[in-house]
Amino acid sequence: MPLLQVLRPTLPILIGASILLTLSMGLRQSLGIFLQPMTHDIHISVSDFTLALAVQNLAWGFLQPLAGAMTVRYGFRSIMIVGSLMYIAGLAFMATAGGLISVMIGGGVLIGTSMACTAAAIAMSVAARAVPETVRSTVLGIVSGAGSLGALLSAPIGQMLNEGFGWRIGLAGFVIMSVLMIPAAWYAGRIDRIPLPKPAADDIGDATAASVAKAALGNAPFMVMTCAYMVCGMQLVFLTTHLPSYLAICGLDPMLSAQTLGMIGGFNVLGSLFFGWAGQRWNKLALLGGIYILRSLALAWYFMLPATPASTLLFGAIMGFLWMGVGPLVAGAVAEMFGLRWQAMIQGLAFMSHQIGSFLGAYGGGVLYDTLGSYTMAWRIGVALGLAGGIIQVAFALIRPSHRPLLKAA
Repeated sequence: MPLLQVLRPTLPILIGASILLTLSMGLRQSLGIFLQPMTHDIHISVSDFTLALAVQNLAWGFLQPLAGAMTVRYGFRSIMIVGSLMYIAGLAFMATAGGLISVMIGGGVLIGTSMACTAAAIAMSVAARAVPETVRSTVLGIVSGAGSLGALLSAPIGQMLNEGFGWRIGLAGFVIMSVLMIPAAWYAGRIDRIPLPKPAADDIGDATAASVAKAALGNAPFMVMTCAYMVCGMQLVFLTTHLPSYLAICGLDPMLSAQTLGMIGGFNVLGSLFFGWAGQRWNKLALLGGIYILRSLALAWYFMLPATPASTLLFGAIMGFLWMGVGPLVAGAVAEMFGLRWQAMIQGLAFMSHQIGSFLGAYGGGVLYDTLGSYTMAWRIGVALGLAGGIIQVAFALIRPSHRPLLKAA
């Protein structure tokens, strides 16, 4: 049966989830555009700005399991709509900021809390529940790819508004774009009407949240994936936060940073589609490790050479292809290991590790830059940890395949 025919009944849900994901991820990934003008205008340091983004990542990570668990009780729609409203408020706080407190509340606490309710773990859980298992990985790749278009659109728009009218108008433009998250969340929330598939004999769907969390944290393949996921967050948030600043230091055109983030967003689509397709055929955890290894090699290549417009755009294309491809692989692996009912919460547990890495990538990169005057030590640490995490992930995935834990219903 053609894929479109299989998906037709749930297309409004999948489109809503994709738009919600593309806006929440794309706008947030483009905030680094405003680092230089905002810090100069309101007299805060680079590390102050990156501390706010680090708080955002920690709030997102540590609240993600809670948001996932709340979808089981209250449904996806209410959680996603509340998260969308918080996102709008967070951007508004940043656009009107006069100092560090407003940046911390808006860009840190509010957007971070919103991401736990609107971003990958929730959107991918919605998509996974909406389709049959036979096409799940492919569909997760499609939704992840559609969700990657946000950076492709928001980065150039933000940069044009920033250069033409100032950073406050640029962020005001982001506020207007974020309003579209509300109808997207409403349509994606139709998933609450679709019943879960009949559970398998070893499914953990009827267990309590505490017993499910205990089972996940005692599952060795899941824990290796979770630890390696920390490196993923560190590398990606380091780039989205500090690449615009790095290019400015190198004396390159400020628009190049927006073009590079847009290039990342464009190739995200191709990478998400490819790894969604690949995850339907090969070991998802081994593919994750391969992504981390290739990313690290690309980081080493780029930062070891003098930055040029051509090398920067090529680097953006490579990293983009390897960027959101982790989304369908992680979501698919969690669904295979633990089933669908608690997927959002368990994926949130893994995402806590990812966001600890994001904290280190955003804030640690800023501290190292303020201390040493360059990003050299920061990218070297990112490369070393990425290679180590990727190699361990591949080796463990091939030596000890994942399995669904046995757990008695509560």
